[in-house]
Amino acid sequence: MDLQDQLKKLFPEHEFQEGEQQSSEEHSLFLQDEPIVCKYEKKGRNGKPVTILENYNGSDEDLKMLAKDIKSKLGVGGSVKDDTIVIQGNFRDKIMELLKEKGFSVKRVGG
Repeated sequence: MDLQDQLKKLFPEHEFQEGEQQSSEEHSLFLQDEPIVCKYEKKGRNGKPVTILENYNGSDEDLKMLAKDIKSKLGVGGSVKDDTIVIQGNFRDKIMELLKEKGFSVKRVGG
């Protein structure tokens, strides 16, 4: 018994319409030709390490979706400010792998 049958039993008067189903397709991100710059920094942040992603040319919405995806897969905090993604901690290698799986080209800057 699937979810739709269970809902019919709970709500017999409700007529299910095709338009009510949510699409499971993900919004595709803008893939750019230039590499995304991935760098590590702790200067000016009271010694706390952060990973910074710069040089993404897509829309602000795509940038926020990319940041949310990275943060959820790594289980860390972060933010989006001034067209850059700031991830708490030193996760350059893991972030670069995630971005390469998505089809982005990534350039490591510094150490």
